[in-house]
Amino acid sequence: MNIVIVESAAKAKTINKYLGSDYKVIASIGHVRDLPSQNGSVEPDNDFTMHWESDTRGAKTLKEITAAVKGSDKLILATDPDREGEAISWHILQVLEKRKALKGVEVERVAFNAVTKSAILEALANPRELDVPLIDAYLARRALDYLVGFTLSPVLWRKLPGSRSAGRVQSVALRLVCDREMEIELFKPREYWTIEALMNSAAGDKFTSRLVSIEGKKLGKFDLPDEATALPA
Repeated sequence: MNIVIVESAAKAKTINKYLGSDYKVIASIGHVRDLPSQNGSVEPDNDFTMHWESDTRGAKTLKEITAAVKGSDKLILATDPDREGEAISWHILQVLEKRKALKGVEVERVAFNAVTKSAILEALANPRELDVPLIDAYLARRALDYLVGFTLSPVLWRKLPGSRSAGRVQSVALRLVCDREMEIELFKPREYWTIEALMNSAAGDKFTSRLVSIEGKKLGKFDLPDEATALPA
């Protein structure tokens, strides 16, 4: 028996008809794990370690998948070919490996963009590995959602009743703009100029002389060649 994991229950029924009795198609119904809304779910000081948990529906789905995979010949991860779909396959694989349910089970990742028999069969004939950059992108997004949204949203709700949650992109961009504006407001203009001249010493050697003015204070400087003598400023 081959176990196929998709996201949608409607897709699962359709694909099961295409593949026949040698396959069992199970729907994950979206994500099966997420970050709990509590302190410590993401640890920035510990290499951004992330702690996941499943809600009641996710736990039930994982239990069904685990039971089906044990003793099967192959696990085919056929979630959507985007960042979230890749993440769902990654989560399921992580849980199954932790539960030691993959002993003797071949694992493949397939992706298709149309729910047609030809597209499904072509995808099964061309499996690939999990897309690590896509998974990393998902992990970075979830970490930012948590670190920015979980921390900032309650402040936003207190200060602006009725407002929605703080976004990971808009909130950070606003902070950068505000920090830059504060730098501009605190900036104090000051006089600064430099005069540079190529000069000759009494011995005929050439050297560069600079006159720098900072806030009205003039500082003279000579860049002398070896064994050259500077003329008085």
